[in-house]
Amino acid sequence: MIRVILPYHLQTLARTGREVQLPVEGVATMSSLLDVLETRYPMLRGTIRDQATRERRPFIRFFACGEDWSHEPTDLPLPEAVLAGVEPLRIVGAMAGG
Repeated sequence: MIRVILPYHLQTLARTGREVQLPVEGVATMSSLLDVLETRYPMLRGTIRDQATRERRPFIRFFACGEDWSHEPTDLPLPEAVLAGVEPLRIVGAMAGG
């Protein structure tokens, strides 16, 4: 099971807690993890990534093991600590403005 930490606005939309646990079959990548997340919580479709292009939304960031994974290829396998459930994958809503 992969642990995913959601920002408050997505927790509210999905009607879930701060952390969700998701099973990912086969090689766990950011893309496959987001597929499982959007299948389990269909109300999140289009909020994290564009539904047509499947590209990450501009103000959403991904962090794994203390590193920013926002610009990594989505087919890159997730870190072993995330796969083992030791570390969560964090989805963060970035702030903008001044």
